[in-house]
Amino acid sequence: MFPVYDVIVVGAGHAGCEAAAAAANLGSSVLLITMNMQNMAQMSCNPAMGGIAKGQIIREIDAMGGYSGIVTDLTTIQFRMLNRSKGPAMWSPRAQNDRMQFSWTWRLKLEQTPRIDFYQDMVTGLIVKNGRCRGVITQLGHHIEAKAVVLTNGTFLNGVIHIGEKHFGGGRMAERAATGITEQLVELGFESGRLKTGTPPRVDGRTLDYSRMEEQKGDPIITGFSFLNTPKPTQQKSCWITYTHREVHEILKTGFDRSPMFQGRIQGVGPRYCPSIEDKINRFADKERHQIFVEPEGWHTIEVYVNGFSTSLPEEVQYKALQKIPGFEHCKMFRPGYAIEYDFFPPTQLQLSLETRLIENLFFAGQINGTTGYEEAACQGLMAGINAHRKIHDQEPIILRRDEAYIGVLIDDLVHKGTIEPYRMFTSRAEFRTLLRQDNADLRLTPLSYQIGLASEERMARVQQKEAQVKQIQQQLENFIVLPEQVNPELEQMNVPLLREKQRAAKFLLRPEISLTKLMDWIPDIRLLIQRYSQETLEQAEIQMKYASYIEKEKELSRKMRQLEEVPIPENFPYEKLQALSTEARQKLKAYKPRTLGQASRISGVNPSDIQVLMVYMGR
Repeated sequence: MFPVYDVIVVGAGHAGCEAAAAAANLGSSVLLITMNMQNMAQMSCNPAMGGIAKGQIIREIDAMGGYSGIVTDLTTIQFRMLNRSKGPAMWSPRAQNDRMQFSWTWRLKLEQTPRIDFYQDMVTGLIVKNGRCRGVITQLGHHIEAKAVVLTNGTFLNGVIHIGEKHFGGGRMAERAATGITEQLVELGFESGRLKTGTPPRVDGRTLDYSRMEEQKGDPIITGFSFLNTPKPTQQKSCWITYTHREVHEILKTGFDRSPMFQGRIQGVGPRYCPSIEDKINRFADKERHQIFVEPEGWHTIEVYVNGFSTSLPEEVQYKALQKIPGFEHCKMFRPGYAIEYDFFPPTQLQLSLETRLIENLFFAGQINGTTGYEEAACQGLMAGINAHRKIHDQEPIILRRDEAYIGVLIDDLVHKGTIEPYRMFTSRAEFRTLLRQDNADLRLTPLSYQIGLASEERMARVQQKEAQVKQIQQQLENFIVLPEQVNPELEQMNVPLLREKQRAAKFLLRPEISLTKLMDWIPDIRLLIQRYSQETLEQAEIQMKYASYIEKEKELSRKMRQLEEVPIPENFPYEKLQALSTEARQKLKAYKPRTLGQASRISGVNPSDIQVLMVYMGR
């Protein structure tokens, strides 16, 4: 019934969809197995993509030739560029999406991708022979062979849903949990753990009083996520902001004695940076209110997502508290919020390619590795799909460095530091975030992806055109002379120092209060000179010019750090013989087997003094 596939991808969430697309577009035959084909790329929690650091990840996925950015643009109902008031390293795109449209657009993209087959079934085990994964076993009894397998099980591995004192098995509300895989992997020698996440209630938008809330509109200009020319919506839907207050908190507290979190029925660790509303009240008792984002679920649905009100309290307590929030006085609840516990496998058991250390040709991606968030899952799926294809074709894995991509930071963090709580990406995790901006993801990653055969000719041509045009703009501004009389009237109105003598436009642009837009408005000749270029290209040229010194400093720092990356550590290095190493360092280095000094330096518990000991020993 089934041929031998190159790659089997288990699970069709954000990680699984990107993994299947990447492997197939590189030339592998792929089978994507999911328990429910109606829920492919389901937005299980909030109907949004991107945000702080997460937006950078989606741009990187798109630059590599993944689908998440395209699907996001095609299903956007509101777009905002966050952190515009800060430097460009902090700018982060975020889109509100049509939940149903997002899922079926993803499915359509995959169905139009050659070499992908689909099958609806539950995978209950793996075929493992001589330490190598050879395929999967399904609930219907099929033994399907493959050269590599990518597990992207999300929250489904032995998932348990909690609502107050009620609990039942499930990987998502109204969907069953997946069983069998954890037990087999543990038997094979893997370490597993439990994590927890949660989701808020959904309500009937017709029953809300928006006049009592603050309106949050989208940006006038939609930049979008994809570097391709994807269609953008001509109109946008508003989101809304309201707040809890003391009475809401007091009502919620009446359910604490039945809270699965406070009563110890949930053993898994929850996400620190996305706590439940009961956790917020408990941890931040001094705060009299908490912000609630009221987010529409799509163009044509009345369902509304209550962002900021994640909870697993009893349903009647949730409902009573909701009706005390301004604008929610007459709300009707579609479904309650709930918490879900699930199995994960500490990611220190992986190589940087996302292949497991114990079983060859078996890859993990997404929440199975302890991450949380669609974006974090999708980028892991992309890299696992790429590397599964390359492994079975005897090619070296693609490993993105920490100075190349947020994706590289995320995977490096997981593999070398591990996680004991759901891992979420932040800009603060990236030491080279001036280099890793959302605006230059294509310049950083598309050439590499094109080289390995994933990014298209169209993408590469656009990058080359962008690079050439940025240089043209920079040269034109370097040659253009700004005269004091052209700008001083405007500078005087701004109450900033005047221009005392003529100056090259490129140097004048370095003033913090001056932007390229202002220059074009003040000096018609500059507008005539560069108005033919796209907004994206003009923005890129301006950023490169204004932040050139900062960018160069960061590049120099990354070059120094890379020197450690280039010092290889022999595969069977005798760490146990180096008594000068700390006991923790010896244990962890022996367990993780880093390939370079750079990787060793990022392992939690390995100190700079330990790295110096290794350098001295290897120098001998």
